[in-house]
Formats: sequence, C-alpha cells, structure tokens
Amino acid sequence: MNGNFPAYGLGPGSIALIVLVLVVAIVLFRTIKVVPQGYNYTVENFGRYTRTLTPGLSLLVPFVERIGHRINMMEQVLDIPTQEVITKDNAAVAADGVAFFQILDAAAAAYEVSGLKNAIMNLVMTNLRSVMGSMDLDDLLSNRDTISERILRVVDQAAHSWGIKITRIEIKDINPPAKLVESMGRQMMAEREKRADILAAEGARAAKILRAEGEKQAQILEAEGKREAAFREAEARERQAEAEAKATRVVSEAIAAGDVQAINYFVAQRYTEALAKLASAPNQRVVLMPLEASSLIGALGGIAELARSSFPEAPKPQAAVARAPARPTTPAFRTDGGSGAA
Repeated sequence: MNGNFPAYGLGPGSIALIVLVLVVAIVLFRTIKVVPQGYNYTVENFGRYTRTLTPGLSLLVPFVERIGHRINMMEQVLDIPTQEVITKDNAAVAADGVAFFQILDAAAAAYEVSGLKNAIMNLVMTNLRSVMGSMDLDDLLSNRDTISERILRVVDQAAHSWGIKITRIEIKDINPPAKLVESMGRQMMAEREKRADILAAEGARAAKILRAEGEKQAQILEAEGKREAAFREAEARERQAEAEAKATRVVSEAIAAGDVQAINYFVAQRYTEALAKLASAPNQRVVLMPLEASSLIGALGGIAELARSSFPEAPKPQAAVARAPARPTTPAFRTDGGSGAA
C-alpha cells in the first residue's frame, strides 16, 4: 500500500465526494422531520425547549435544534394494581382499577413531571385509598360510580399542571375477605326473610281489613233489606186495614139503611174463614164450639136470600135451606172434616 489506494480505484476526489454526500445526508436527516399522526415532538435548542412539532413535515436547524421528546397525544390506558384498603368500619378489602388519560400539552407533559405514567398511577392509588377509606363497607360495595367520580375529580385537578386530562377512572374489583362475604350473605338472607315476614303480615292485615269491610257492608245491606221489608210489610198492613175499614164502613152503611142481609153476609164470611182455618189443621183433634155456632147454618140461609135479592132472574132452588134447631148439648166438630157428638 503506497497511500494512493490503487487496490480500490478511489482517488482523493472520490473520497471527498463520498464524505460530502454523507455530510449532506446527515444534514438532511437532522433538518427534515416527519411527525406521525397522534404524536407531538418537542424541539430543543442547545438543550432548551423552543417549540413543539405537530403531525406532518417539519424542518430543523441542523446541529442547533434537535428532537427532545416524542409525546403520544392519543388517549391511553393505565392499569391500577390491586391494593389493600381499610374502610371506615375497619373492613379490609382489596381493590383495583383502570385509568384513562390523554395528553393535551406536550411540553408540560415532557418537562413538568418525570415519569408521567408512574406519577399518574401513584396519584390514582393514593386517592383511591383515601376515598375508599372514608366510606363504610356497604356504601363501598354499592356506590362504585360515586367512588370513581370522586377519584376522577381529585386526580384530574392534581394532574392539570402536567398538561394531561384524566378522562375516566373505573373500579374493576372490590374483594372483601371470605369470612366477611359469608357474614354478608347471612345478613342478606336475614334481611330478605324479615322483608318476607313484613310482606306476609301486611298481606294478612289487608285481608282482615277487606274481610271486615265486606262483613260490614253485608250487615249494612242486610239491615237496609230488613228495613225495606218492614216498611213494605207495614204498608201492606196499613192498606189491608184501610180495606177492612172500608168494607166495615160499607156494611155499617148498609145496616144503617135497614139491609139485614148485609150483616148476615158479613157474619157468615167471618164464620166460614174461621172454620176453614180449623179444618186445615195438620193433626186430628176434637174442637168444642159454643152453642151459638149453630146459627151459622141460619146465616147461610140469609146468604141465599141475599143472592136471590141481588139476582131476581136466577132460578129458585128446589128446596130452601132449613134452619137447624138448637140443641141442648154443645156440638163438636172434628178437624179431619167429619162431625159427631163429643
């Protein structure tokens, strides 16, 4: 080797050209920057932040400006590890969650905090223990949305200076100890049994009330029915009394006018009704009647005379009814339809 590079066929001019091409490539590489969508690049001038590059093609001053941080501007997910929490009523539970955040200011996220994800994780874990520790176990298990909202409000306010936005914080699992879960199951069973007993008692009370209301309504309707029946019965008796009074008045007027046959008809009708009641008795017995009862036969003759006077054109009977002579002894009639001496 003699220093003229004969083996490679390269002269000093070729070497200078290659060096120039390399320098131009390096300058272009440090000058032209393409920022992908969803990212922002920070630019530093001799180590000091000067500006932020947005997605697209950008130019830098070579050997003076350089890319400081490549910041992901898309929404990101951060898992919160499981941790032990002591509630307000001294119950130990294990809880974990997940946090969603998005960087809004690339410069603040790059230069205001060191280790952004680690800072967010510790901030969420601290506030998770603080919020859950201030609540009872029952409230803790039934108010996950409230817990997430409270943690989100505190963490978002604290991380605002870092140029990020905490969009959501969700509690994934809250796991009490096994013995506590068992006791909660027994408590739930007792509560459900108590609720069932209360519902059964309320149902029985409602049934008794309805039954009493029904009986009351039935008694009211029955009393109203009896009152209506009594009213109608009294009205019927009143009308019957008016009819009897009218009939008596008519007979009295006839007697006053000198018509003896009318009184005979009236007395005969009453005797006939009385004998009909005696004859319709279900048992057989001997009834002693006063001696004056034999005058009924004579009253029957008066009825016949009344009929002939009312209908003069009717044919006369073959034989008149003879009056029965009075007997010295008291006649007796049998209620079975026969007659005989007692």
